[in-house]
Amino acid sequence: MTDTVAAPWAWLPIPAPHQRRFAGQGLWDERTLADMAQAQAEADPDFVAFVEGESRMTRAELLAEATALAAALHARGLRPGDVVAFQVPNWREAAAINLAAVMAGLIVNPIVPIYRDHEVTLMLGDCGAKALFVAASFRGYDYAAMAQRVRASLPGLAHVFTVRGEGADDYAALVGEGRGQAFARPRVDPLGVKMVLYTSGTTGRPKGVLHSHVTLARIVATSAAHWGMASGEATLMPSPVTHISGFANGLEIPLICGTRTVLMESWNAAEAMALIDRHGCVGTVAATPFLVELAAAARKSGNRLPSFRFFACGGAAVPSELIPAANAAFENCRAFRVFGASEVPLVTYGWPKDEHLAATTDGEIVDYDVRIVDDEDCDVPDGSEGEILARGPGMLLGYADEAQTAEAITADGYFRTGDLGVRSTEGALTITGRKKDLIIRGGENISAKEIEDVLHSHPAVREAAVVAMPHERLGEGVCAFVIARGDAPQAAALARHVQDSGLAKQKIPERFEIVEDFPRTASGKVRKDMLRAEIKAKLGG
Repeated sequence: MTDTVAAPWAWLPIPAPHQRRFAGQGLWDERTLADMAQAQAEADPDFVAFVEGESRMTRAELLAEATALAAALHARGLRPGDVVAFQVPNWREAAAINLAAVMAGLIVNPIVPIYRDHEVTLMLGDCGAKALFVAASFRGYDYAAMAQRVRASLPGLAHVFTVRGEGADDYAALVGEGRGQAFARPRVDPLGVKMVLYTSGTTGRPKGVLHSHVTLARIVATSAAHWGMASGEATLMPSPVTHISGFANGLEIPLICGTRTVLMESWNAAEAMALIDRHGCVGTVAATPFLVELAAAARKSGNRLPSFRFFACGGAAVPSELIPAANAAFENCRAFRVFGASEVPLVTYGWPKDEHLAATTDGEIVDYDVRIVDDEDCDVPDGSEGEILARGPGMLLGYADEAQTAEAITADGYFRTGDLGVRSTEGALTITGRKKDLIIRGGENISAKEIEDVLHSHPAVREAAVVAMPHERLGEGVCAFVIARGDAPQAAALARHVQDSGLAKQKIPERFEIVEDFPRTASGKVRKDMLRAEIKAKLGG
């Protein structure tokens, strides 16, 4: 039995104050994913909900496997309110882990596989995770060994379980252990915390985004309706299921909307085409590079993917010319830009039926109240740039940290996105920049300060400023401007220093610029806007 420890978000009232306006209005489906899974399995137990390679998982098989896993986790001492983390690729087991957690009243903490010791330790420690599922090994990396290293510094982490490994603490053994055990599902408040998902903040400090059962279900159901998805149809999911996009549109949607998810462990455009044809996939939600490469593969092969109807594209910059070029490569598919964040998933849902707006804006505002404000929080007229504030029934409950929540959510319940944008008279939103000091590399948020802190620990670095730079494939790359202490350090040595710190390899700067000083404001703050412009000019825009 694990000790009962107050969750870091114990201060948060349920429903959260800014969400009380949505309660009782019929906006939320006040069932949990476990309730929905039960109903789906009873309606059509043999319908295949998940496909991974040659593996198939029907609704009945998913329900049975998740029930056994929930029973085993309960037998191991996990209790309602405990956090169970999982760092697993796009494998079928992730769907069962997610559902089992809901059945047992546990809170899930999905962790993207790119993260290593440093980030994983911060996340698990911050949310007080009691259990962690990791892939035994994936892409040549030993996650099981990393998990044991992490566990040594986290006394509250009572269990480490592997997936596709071996032994009594492996996923398969746990499921076997739980089969046949009596297990009574606890009552779970659908308005309570379901998930804590970490996203990079402007300060480098991880932010634990809290979502409830109803907020995520609202987003999934609304987007499916807007994109014309029907029960029984299949979608392709190449985005990590431990990222908000893959989690909602990969793991959750089959049980909320009755669809089928075809999982891709690793992205490959030719393989994606084969899966789309084989399973009749109607669409996907993924980052810009995936759309670029899928359209190129379609043009090269002459296969216009007739079943494919939509591609919701976001996470990285989307050039306006990409949308019509991609559409021309497909027979029926319409690509469109969308905008959202872990805190406010999908503020815009795209323009599937208007190619011009789909290409030149970041989508139609749906299900959210949006304000565009100046630095004094005064609303600006349509067509004027300002910070985007968003409020709706799919927004976060708050952050795990009370102070971060107070800073991010206004008194009238709007989330400060930190993004700059313009709203048109048609209700379209166009992102023009970011107040947040983040780099979005292939759809993944990277904190500049986190990398700067590591660089500042190098003896040859007096000061470092990390900014986004244009990247042809990923939208943005990582560039570090460095003021040397003495002789200028070699770029390779600085890159190795970042790598040795334990940060994910995606955070290693791809370019280093050694400079005498930074452009600064009168108060001495670094003008990162000027640094971004400088590296953009050097790279030819």
